[in-house]
Amino acid sequence: MATLRDIKRKIDAVKKTSQITKAMNMVAAAKLRGAQQNMERFHPYALKFREFIGRLAAGVEDPSQYMLLTPREQVKKVELLLVTADRGLCGSFNTNLIVAAERFINAKKAEGIEVSMTAAGRKGRDFFKRKLALRSGMIGLLNKVSYDDGRRIGAELIEQFETEAVDEVYVIYSHFVNIVRQVPSVVKLLPITPAEHEAGEKEAHFEYLFEPSHQALLTDLLPNYIYVQVLETLYQTSVGEHAARMAAMDNATNNCKELVRTLTLTYNKARQAGITKELMDIVGGAEALKK
Repeated sequence: MATLRDIKRKIDAVKKTSQITKAMNMVAAAKLRGAQQNMERFHPYALKFREFIGRLAAGVEDPSQYMLLTPREQVKKVELLLVTADRGLCGSFNTNLIVAAERFINAKKAEGIEVSMTAAGRKGRDFFKRKLALRSGMIGLLNKVSYDDGRRIGAELIEQFETEAVDEVYVIYSHFVNIVRQVPSVVKLLPITPAEHEAGEKEAHFEYLFEPSHQALLTDLLPNYIYVQVLETLYQTSVGEHAARMAAMDNATNNCKELVRTLTLTYNKARQAGITKELMDIVGGAEALKK
């Protein structure tokens, strides 16, 4: 049975842990505000860019003129960009992304398709580096999301697709829904899919004036579209990481408080039992002296 000193030592240790988790919660909350503001400023641009490119691509009469729009007749190998965090202590955030990646890989292998990976994030890189053909592994991207990183990763993916090293390119990232919900999402980056109208939806007609030409404009915009989409996944995953860590540290702090209450109750019961035992010894000794 634990002594009073042992229980007291545990209480002090849990209180110190609670101080650490509370501080980490506050740091994550501060980083979340900044990252969320950046994401909310960029998201409308990325959304409109996606809509615009989809309409332009839908108006192309011969998609074979643009390699980024042309699907392969037979898909033998795909490239997967997996975006995870570099650090842990954020609940099941990284685990959910890794599980989604494993499901995707297993589904493609079941179809006889080879999968290679570009890992953006230490957790994903370390998990898959001995299990898969890891083409590239990068860390530190979510600390400060920048367009240069999105452009560099996007250019590498485009090069892989254009040289026919891979036939399709996908990305798995954490889609930020709200503070308490981040959903692992799989998105096909290449080849770019033109916009499609859902059943029952009236087709909208848009007329554009192109300068210098439709072909020159698309040739320039299609690679930039990939850069923007990669950058959007980095922003979304960065915000999701901070939100998940804030929630995880808040839960850890609450658990520490509950554990302190339980240990304090145990400590008081043990102390009371010790006092009662001493009183019984005193009373027993006094009765023995009377005899």
